[in-house]
Amino acid sequence: MNIKKTVIALMLTTALSGGLAQAAVSADEAKQLGTTLTAIGAEKGASKDGSIPAYTGGNITVPAGFKEGAGLRPDPFANEKPVLVIDRKNMASYVARLTEGAKALLTKYPSYRLEVYPTHRSVAFPKFVTDNTVKCAVTAKTTNGGRSMEGCHAGFPFPIPKDGFEAMWNHLLRFNGVAYEVNYSNWNVDASGRAALSTKGTIVQEYPYWNMATTETGIYYKQRINYTGPARRAGEAILWIDPLNFAEKDRRAWQYLPGQRRVRVAPDLAFDTPNPGTGGASTFDEIFLFNGSMDRFNFKLMGKKEMYVPYNDYRMAYFSTSADLAKPNHLNPDLVRWELHRVWVVEATLREGKRHVYSKRVFYLDEDSWAAIASDQYDARGQLFRSGFAYATPSYEVPAPWSDMHSIYDLISGSYSLTGFTAETGGLRYTKPLPLSDWTPDSLAGGGLR
Repeated sequence: MNIKKTVIALMLTTALSGGLAQAAVSADEAKQLGTTLTAIGAEKGASKDGSIPAYTGGNITVPAGFKEGAGLRPDPFANEKPVLVIDRKNMASYVARLTEGAKALLTKYPSYRLEVYPTHRSVAFPKFVTDNTVKCAVTAKTTNGGRSMEGCHAGFPFPIPKDGFEAMWNHLLRFNGVAYEVNYSNWNVDASGRAALSTKGTIVQEYPYWNMATTETGIYYKQRINYTGPARRAGEAILWIDPLNFAEKDRRAWQYLPGQRRVRVAPDLAFDTPNPGTGGASTFDEIFLFNGSMDRFNFKLMGKKEMYVPYNDYRMAYFSTSADLAKPNHLNPDLVRWELHRVWVVEATLREGKRHVYSKRVFYLDEDSWAAIASDQYDARGQLFRSGFAYATPSYEVPAPWSDMHSIYDLISGSYSLTGFTAETGGLRYTKPLPLSDWTPDSLAGGGLR
């Protein structure tokens, strides 16, 4: 009997520690996709009070004034007015639908407010994305204790997630199109209210995972950054490539420094390394609110909630200026649109024996796109340290969600950063994938020269 109990205990321990793969959903469960659930797993129906409407396919109507191939997208909801304004005086009435970060900012700054607009479930996808997601639901699985994924290509692997790792894989693999390019600027605002340019440059992002014709198996994401400013950073360049199986191969990263005239391997451009693009105001794995390996944390799926989150922020993303937006203490509330949406809540706690500046993180994943739309980060004392918000602007002409522009608020120092601002630099342009030769360390050196 004791031997039998020991064997059972060992089997359970192995499963929990990642020795066994997490199985896909059953065929019967997958039948919910396209019926009660959308093809990527969101609830199709409206909320009980109707404030969150039913999903009807997203917005694929291109507004008048949009130019094909242009980077700036007219706001399809430009004529709407707020239906609710939440500030410090009335926040108690809405506290259940606010992230901890939003509550902290409302409490800390009398000038902070949330202007809430009618909810639009505007996210839409190409047919190949939804078709492949339905197929992947019964074939995808996690391995390596949830930290690697296999059994899916060009689809969301876990439209009906069973745990936090699966939900976070959906975020990591969120559909942003196959490739895009942005000229961007990052801004830091210190506690005194002074806004300063942290970096600007060109970012190329590619998702071989979503390329139906790719020959790059095992790679899901690539990013290349060439800094053009400020003057002290001009000529620097960074390149990194992320795998699907972090057990076999970790992130590969390189950095070009013009002062040294050489490319160096940069394995530390990950986890809680201060992000050079924000001047160290956030961690490297806070880019897009979370990116990279899930090695340092355990991720627990906490369920779904209706939350006020930034959404359909076309005016902010495409038709504002840094001077109007980057105000003291917080982004200009006049320019940030909030809506009520359902989000998946994932709680990440630091694994035993691992090191990170955060002891706990909470992520709020948009049910319609799987993108992290808000986050809360806690320090080693359990105190709320930083909070992030991503600003969704679905590209109706592709169609594809996009929420890579984001802000990180440091609630202890009183500073904040804005990453991926494109309104002053031409916006977001979808492109064809670069030749593989452009994703090598040698090409990084050539592109980074000044």
